[in-house]
Amino acid sequence: MPQFDPTFFTPQLFWLLLTFVTLYFVMTTVALPKIGAVLDERQRKIDDNLDKAAQLKAEAEAAVAAYEKALAESRAHAHSVIKEASDRLAAQAEERNKALSAKLAEQIKSGEARIAEAKDKALANVRDVAIEVAGSVFDRLVGASADAAKLEAAVASALKEHGK
Repeated sequence: MPQFDPTFFTPQLFWLLLTFVTLYFVMTTVALPKIGAVLDERQRKIDDNLDKAAQLKAEAEAAVAAYEKALAESRAHAHSVIKEASDRLAAQAEERNKALSAKLAEQIKSGEARIAEAKDKALANVRDVAIEVAGSVFDRLVGASADAAKLEAAVASALKEHGK
């Protein structure tokens, strides 16, 4: 094998050194700058994506804060509307309650007046009936008719004694 022959070592070392230097020069001037450019571009894209992600995160946090603020305002508004409606309904109920109480008091007064009137009529009828009964009793017991004025006076004094 010729590569193991010591006479060929010098030319082989020369060509090895020349090939190495040529490959080194080609790699450093052509291939490595392209690889470096690709790596730089990749790093730039990654950095841009990270910046966009941070920006989107900030926008999302701002949107969440705006949403929470709007939600809190809506809740406060809803509570105020509910309280206002509740107060208004309570006032209306109180007003209706007062009107109903006044109406019932009026009806009670009217009923009491009718009862008193009916009582007076009944007592007047009792007086007339008592005078009639007393006259009938007197006629049957005595056999003669009694004086109407005396009967009325007797019934009036009896009713007066009993408080009627």
